[in-house]
Amino acid sequence: MTHRVVVLLSGSGSNFAAIATAARAGDLPIDLMAAVSDRPAAFGLERARTLGIDAIAVSPKDYPDRSTHDRALISAIDQYDPDLVICAGYMRIFTAELVHHYAGRMLNIHPSLLPAYKGLNTHRRALDDGAPKHGCTVHYVTEELDGGPLVGQAEVPVLPGDTEDTLANRVHRAEHQLYPEMIGWHASGRLRLVSGIVHLDGAALLEPVRRSYKNAQD
Repeated sequence: MTHRVVVLLSGSGSNFAAIATAARAGDLPIDLMAAVSDRPAAFGLERARTLGIDAIAVSPKDYPDRSTHDRALISAIDQYDPDLVICAGYMRIFTAELVHHYAGRMLNIHPSLLPAYKGLNTHRRALDDGAPKHGCTVHYVTEELDGGPLVGQAEVPVLPGDTEDTLANRVHRAEHQLYPEMIGWHASGRLRLVSGIVHLDGAALLEPVRRSYKNAQD
């Protein structure tokens, strides 16, 4: 039985594309039902249309406040009766109402090794700090910004001469492998959030699963 999945995005949708590729190759037991964005011009929506996946914009400019917008977002998502909601570069902070509505069935990927560098500009901050390593983290979404229970992490080195762009490209390569793997674990029933604690194969996950991908190391 495949999981019904809705993806939320704000930009180019590169993680969405990686997930769609894995799903179409039969590597993920999911049905991608729709891509939903807060930005009508997001290129990720065009990617969805090209793949024959529903593409929906729910712009905050059309609503008087954040609560009203998020209720409209819930309505747009729920028409697909999703088993899992995936945040793939969605750049708005959710209301508590939306987070609670999808508790335990909403994943996000963040471009840092959480809890380091929550929020924006993670690559620049890692470079400014002289961090020897960087990476990405998949976590369940809670009310705390980038603070939900951690699922998996992929580490990449920070190399001499790195710029924000070169480091971001390395992290993206790791994201495009880590996220589909963690999504697959959730969709297959291996991964669950129980009373705020991540469980993998029925046992509490005391720290995130670590991954290292060869093509993201240089």
